[in-house]
Amino acid sequence: MKAQLEDISSEKGNSSFYAYRFQVPFFEFKWHYHPEYELTYIVKGYGYRIVGNAYEYFSEGDLVLIGSNLPHTWSSKLEDDVYSEAVVIQFSKEFISSFLKYDESILIKKMLESSDRGIYFEASEAVVSKMISLTESKGVDRILKLVSILDDLSKKQIKLIAPNAFHNIVSKKSEMRINKVCLFIQNNFYNKISLKEVADLIYLTESNFCKFFKKATGKTYSDYLNEIRINEACRLLVQSEKTISQISFECGFETLSYFNRVFNTKKGITPSKYRKRELYFTTACK
Repeated sequence: MKAQLEDISSEKGNSSFYAYRFQVPFFEFKWHYHPEYELTYIVKGYGYRIVGNAYEYFSEGDLVLIGSNLPHTWSSKLEDDVYSEAVVIQFSKEFISSFLKYDESILIKKMLESSDRGIYFEASEAVVSKMISLTESKGVDRILKLVSILDDLSKKQIKLIAPNAFHNIVSKKSEMRINKVCLFIQNNFYNKISLKEVADLIYLTESNFCKFFKKATGKTYSDYLNEIRINEACRLLVQSEKTISQISFECGFETLSYFNRVFNTKKGITPSKYRKRELYFTTACK
């Protein structure tokens, strides 16, 4: 997927890095990248996060480290009286490299090297508190807190998000095209979407669209669409009492048997077993 370059240097001004907390009605789909590393914590909100070629559901407490030039976006829907909120820290390679040459920073260096695939962390109270405090800090204290946060995270167990490193190729025309297609899919995945319908959006033949989409996202159109639908199904299995049959049709699958087959392929487990497992873990953690 071709992403938009975000100019963070102009935002941070003369500061060594950029840290801020913001609240919006919803996280708008904005497929973008930047040379800076980015640490994002979701205070409030839920929806879908795309990192490289990995599409996953996110909710409150989502803590992710994005590597340099790795395309990404968080996206949620507008809901009455429900705001989305996040804490974001963005810092350059040039800034952090001065700390990485020391032996004491070896774990941070390894963590940043792995971030080219995106890293998910289990958020701890200590790290979250430091991140929020950092957005309000001034002077050298900001730098000390950032290094402390990175040190804490480097000692945690990590989960790589994208299956492989994603190499973005910049093209304004492709960027506009793929964003148009992905926004359409995101807003209509619960309906039947024909290949011709999405190909017509960007004035391509079906054959040329398939080639374009695979090159841009690393996935076939049908695989990408199924991934979005299955991730929505996972959310509904845990957060609703709807039957598996109801969920399959609400997520755009025409038959229950096909839904079961795709779900098992994507998640390595049946929908019913997935629901039981997730509800068990949710109950056990309370």
